[in-house]
Amino acid sequence: MEFFNTISDWLWTYVVITMLVGSALYFTWNLRAVQFTMLPTMIKNLFSSGNEPIESIGRRKITSFQAFAISLSSRVGTGNLAGVASAIFVGGPGAVFWMWVMALLGASTAFMEATLAQLFKRRGRESFYGGPAYYMKYGLKRPWMGVLFACLIIYGFGLSNQIVQSNTLCDAISHAFHVPMHYVAVGLALLTLAIIFGGIHRIARFCAMIVPFMAFGYILLALYILAVNVTEIPAMLSLIVRSAFGWEQAAGGAVGIAVMQGVKRGLFSNEAGEGSAPNAAATATIPHPVYQGLLQSLGVFADTLVICTCTAFIILLSGLYADGSDGIILTGHAMEHHLGNFGGWFLMAAIFLFAYSTIIANYFYGETNVRYISDKPWAVALFRWLSGGVVLMGGFMSLQQAWSIVDLAMALMTITNLIAVCLLSRYAFRLLSDFREQLKKGNEPVFNPDLFPEADLEGWKER
Repeated sequence: MEFFNTISDWLWTYVVITMLVGSALYFTWNLRAVQFTMLPTMIKNLFSSGNEPIESIGRRKITSFQAFAISLSSRVGTGNLAGVASAIFVGGPGAVFWMWVMALLGASTAFMEATLAQLFKRRGRESFYGGPAYYMKYGLKRPWMGVLFACLIIYGFGLSNQIVQSNTLCDAISHAFHVPMHYVAVGLALLTLAIIFGGIHRIARFCAMIVPFMAFGYILLALYILAVNVTEIPAMLSLIVRSAFGWEQAAGGAVGIAVMQGVKRGLFSNEAGEGSAPNAAATATIPHPVYQGLLQSLGVFADTLVICTCTAFIILLSGLYADGSDGIILTGHAMEHHLGNFGGWFLMAAIFLFAYSTIIANYFYGETNVRYISDKPWAVALFRWLSGGVVLMGGFMSLQQAWSIVDLAMALMTITNLIAVCLLSRYAFRLLSDFREQLKKGNEPVFNPDLFPEADLEGWKER
């Protein structure tokens, strides 16, 4: 763990933050702040994308909304509950401010990677598929880089990330019901295997059904708590800003710690630039790649500016953020402070839905990249059983051990993905220009693969 922490801290301090902020500013400038200027279009696309699969060319479609739901399932997980609490515990209230900053900037990065994933997607037996490994191979013409990223995301999302989700869920249920964590882990592993052996369409249907329900319920609860504590909101916002710039250090050591925790836990939650969400974005059947880029950009806002902010406000308004509790235990104490026993039970339901849906979505990311390396049935089956095994492992580890493994995985994935996205950025810039030009003419944007005659766009060409 000390080795993991040393390497991870160096990468985050000197490499990852510089690359995240620098690339996000570069993308925001060249996209003319698409994450702000096209927000109405994002919302319109969300409600018009539909969620009914359609038969076409002998295969069932994954709709734009279903692809969005899969990616949001991964984003909206225990990072929104335990991750935010850990950020506040270590970095103080100021960490929340830096989470917001990274979300506002990082939405442009999410747009870039999702649009590229759509552009270079491939045709599969059941649906389209793609992601960073594929745009590295077919866009950059560097298959070795695709294999490297595929290995990193299998390690990062298919395995180590699952340990955090499982650990948080097992810890919460064990704490609430006084059941040994390893018993809970066994049950969770069996539930996970039941879904992942059903394939991508079962995953898509599951996520499209459960994600809106769980997110909406959590937001409603947070709004109720805000309404009850409305007079304390100005002081809370002032505390966040003062702590972010070191004017008042509460429950955190320094500005640098607040920034680091805000960026780390923000990235863990919204995944902008990490290269995970593009694996889901590539599966959608849509008329233009930009549509999915816009929806994934909206997903960052939904995750960090809405869900994570709800958790942060619940914790800060409780005044318990400096009581020595960390992770999901801190969030649980805050919930019980506001709502009594009901808060504990509601959090238990939220943890289960958030963690379980994230485990399912993370598995999908891992399988997509296993198929990139080898599409043999035995390789996929082996990964499915291995996924159940790492979910089981979550019941036997501490939270800090799990975070140490995940932080290193996130850093390596983000560095590799951002290099590829920057090198391919001209494609996304041109696609957005084409999309805007068609909108100005009053047309529904439709992509013509002849726009890039030099590119290998197998997913966009009729067989």
